[in-house]
Amino acid sequence: MHEDDIIEAFARLGVRDVEVTDDVDKAVARITALYDAAVGRLRAAFQRFTEDGTAPGPLDACYPFVGIKLRASDLNLDGRLAYGALHDPGVYGTTLTNPHLFGDYYRTQLALLVRNHAVPIVTGISTRPIPLPFVLEEVGSGLPQQRLVELQYLFPMPDLSRTDDAIANGTWRAAGHEPAPLALFTAERVDYSLQRLYHYTGTHPEFFQRFVLLTNYQRYVDHFIAFAREQIASGEEHDRFVEPGDVVSFNRRLRPEPDRGSNPPHLPQMPAYHLTRPDGRGVTMINIGVGPSNARTITDHVAVLRPHCWLMLGHCAGLRRSQQLGDYVLAHGYVREDGVLDQEVPPFVPIPPIAEVQVALQEAVVNVTGLKGHDVKTRMRTGTVMTTANRNWELRYDELFARLNQSRAIAVDMESATIATNGFRFRVPYGTLLCVSDKPLHGELKLRGMANTFYRERINQHLQIGLEAIRILREQGADRLHSRKLRSFDEPAFR
Repeated sequence: MHEDDIIEAFARLGVRDVEVTDDVDKAVARITALYDAAVGRLRAAFQRFTEDGTAPGPLDACYPFVGIKLRASDLNLDGRLAYGALHDPGVYGTTLTNPHLFGDYYRTQLALLVRNHAVPIVTGISTRPIPLPFVLEEVGSGLPQQRLVELQYLFPMPDLSRTDDAIANGTWRAAGHEPAPLALFTAERVDYSLQRLYHYTGTHPEFFQRFVLLTNYQRYVDHFIAFAREQIASGEEHDRFVEPGDVVSFNRRLRPEPDRGSNPPHLPQMPAYHLTRPDGRGVTMINIGVGPSNARTITDHVAVLRPHCWLMLGHCAGLRRSQQLGDYVLAHGYVREDGVLDQEVPPFVPIPPIAEVQVALQEAVVNVTGLKGHDVKTRMRTGTVMTTANRNWELRYDELFARLNQSRAIAVDMESATIATNGFRFRVPYGTLLCVSDKPLHGELKLRGMANTFYRERINQHLQIGLEAIRILREQGADRLHSRKLRSFDEPAFR
């Protein structure tokens, strides 16, 4: 394909300063330069405005763009590939943001395109302006009211009519002259979530790791903090431990730097803790609190960081007489009674188990408990989990009995189906291992004395199983995790 034809095709779509290259590193470097230049102009204009009220005038501060053009002869229909390949000819592209955070991810995804299609990469400047609040965290701080009003009209602000999940939801359709999507998220959608992540978790996105543990109990977090501090004090794998407020403790054998930061006066809504590795494949643990709304909210935002996996470690109500307090439940199916994602993922959509995650969780149970073969079934049961938005669902027992019985559910919780559904929606491998903390259908309610005994005996072991599962998945490699079953038939190429 002639280079001039490629440039013309993207110029017709409004992309400016188009360049074509086969060199992935060069493409990422140019994306970085374009982004930094645009952000620099935006910051300079805002500084002039705050200093003396100078109006910025037309601002040339748009997101960088990356794309490719495929002919029928360029397609790659290798059925073994879960991502990194496109199946229809056409012009593809996406806006990009924050290459200092996502540089390695962009480099990996673009390298796959070049390898799988043998076509050059197009870089340029998009038509989408970078919203000022996505660049400056404290926009308007200290400005008088009149200046704040002017700010809304003089600088680009977030455009929610263009910031949605249509691509991920599978509802995107081309409207006029625009490229087919190359990624699940536009730059604006990514920036929106990057801002929200700090708000909800109290830590900046740069600290999030590729493997994420989600829990709804502070005691799991307490054990994770103790484990992380031990790793930093005497381990050789993890280089930092980061707590809310970006409080950083360094492993001085790996990074001889002084600790920094101070604990915030109040914890955020869903505090996050990061045990980091130099390669980013450490563990992030988030206390999401109780309920499907929180579960949806945090996974909506973590998804833009493209983690390799997220796992739910929490408590559930056991529904079978043969279950005991402290038994484990490995979910392989979900009854979605929560309702919080029904608009995005209709209830008729099945949420399949991810085999690699299921096997890793079961192997982790074996490794940590020491049980083998048939004896594993004395402590863990695999089956369907029902997720509800009603914390007091037990009070509707007569009404729910038939639904629970027909679904073959073995446990009820408030987050697992939501987390799995958002994993399916955003192509993030997911898994759930719950621990039975009560059996309300059999008169074993979660009362204080029973709960204390349960907590003492099981929570640390449950966390160790989650960490062991992550170790197994990490050693297997990320490529095995990102299953084809998560991909749609008109899937963007970026993972």
